[in-house]
Amino acid sequence: MMNNLLKRFGWLGLVAIALTISLAIHNPANAKNAPIITAQVPLHYDQLEFPPLPDIKIPKYERYQLDNGLIVYLVEDHELPLVKGTALFRTGSRLEPSQQVGLAGITGATMRTGGTANHSPDELNQILEQRAAAIETAIGATSGSASFDALSKDKETVFNLFAEIIQKPVFAADKVELAKTQAQGAIARRNDDPDDIASREFKKLMYGSESPYARTIEYATLDQIDRNSIVKFHADYIRPESTLLGIVGDFDSTEMKALIAKQFGNWQVSTPKPNLDIPGASQQNQQKIFIVDQPKLTQSNILLGHIDGKLSDPDYPTLSVMNGVLSGFGGRLFNEIRSKQGLAYSVYGSWNAAYDYPGIFIGGGQTRTDATVPFIKSLLSEIDRIRTTLVTPEELSHAKESILNSFVFKFENPSQTLTRLMTYEYYGYPADFIFQYQSKVKDVTAESIQQVAQKYLVPDKLFTLIVGNGKAIEPNLPSLMKPVEKVDITIPAPPKP
Repeated sequence: MMNNLLKRFGWLGLVAIALTISLAIHNPANAKNAPIITAQVPLHYDQLEFPPLPDIKIPKYERYQLDNGLIVYLVEDHELPLVKGTALFRTGSRLEPSQQVGLAGITGATMRTGGTANHSPDELNQILEQRAAAIETAIGATSGSASFDALSKDKETVFNLFAEIIQKPVFAADKVELAKTQAQGAIARRNDDPDDIASREFKKLMYGSESPYARTIEYATLDQIDRNSIVKFHADYIRPESTLLGIVGDFDSTEMKALIAKQFGNWQVSTPKPNLDIPGASQQNQQKIFIVDQPKLTQSNILLGHIDGKLSDPDYPTLSVMNGVLSGFGGRLFNEIRSKQGLAYSVYGSWNAAYDYPGIFIGGGQTRTDATVPFIKSLLSEIDRIRTTLVTPEELSHAKESILNSFVFKFENPSQTLTRLMTYEYYGYPADFIFQYQSKVKDVTAESIQQVAQKYLVPDKLFTLIVGNGKAIEPNLPSLMKPVEKVDITIPAPPKP
């Protein structure tokens, strides 16, 4: 169109047209005949009305089991030409020997990076990169996993590699040494971030430094890890009867079943079944103040809390609503401690239950050094207030709606739903656990929140950890009327060769 105008009028003609339009727009004679546009005043947020959220529905899925014990979930989703898969393994760093802390994590990493019996690490990388695909493996505290992402046209090639990485990793020696070197670097840097220090040391103080839920990798434990111990850990824990496999995406179920049978149907292991007993956890400290002295800091990182329970606790839905009253934008802690008192850059408090071992009730935040003690007192005051004072109807409504409205984001795509189903089976929860939880959240009342707060928030069990400038903070700590103990975070030296 522009070329036609240029041919017809030329540049000077176009300039003349533009000036004519501009003058016409700004000419008062024309303005009086122009329609009057009235600016609309935006509504206040509490006047906005939205339609109710749609009911959450679980997509159609199929679950079955192979003869070797491997459990399979399949969800067809043809919206995009993609296929994703995840395998969960019954393992975790909590099961590794105490003298080899770090073994599970390195095993999980080098399953993928260390190559397989049929493909070197470089060959794996090249094949996947050429197909814009990915395969990842990892072992965390309570489980292990392997996952793949691929275009549907490449699903067979990528799935075959995925099965190979799970069943036939070779753990190349140079990749094992690289993983150990990276872990050594992480040890050397672990005191660089106050947030990391606080999180790590709080768990140690809660569960005990030797607890499988709190212990840390050290140079000495890394020194005890070699390729043979990695091969053994894999052989012990990565096995068909302890695996859940889920696949979602653009595939035909009949074809996918045949592919799974081909790659995993004959998977057998010769090692004896390992002990999968879940380690327990108990609280090791209470009624104390612990301080990690960091003289260069101008603010304090503060955590306080005590042990809590599991997601299976019948009061968990009510505790979740209590969390909503305490934390987040619009929560008591944010409104009172941050907004009104100006004592915190961030502040939070929540009941963090775990699936199969006791979690932690934790409150905390960051504040300037001179506000450390007032911040702790205010946080304790708010914990006491939710135990002794009924929440308002507005607080109750806001907390419940925030939880219930968030459900739509938990089921945005079939992959999320599949992950949730597999996780529930892994930890022994019913498949409809999330819907039971949703129903119980709706029934929470102000009275039930106060009852669970009195039952589960126990002031006498609380302890506090401060990471900050000890010289500036300690003179004010006696007003908290609790014993004070310093925490040594010195990194133990590597063993001598």
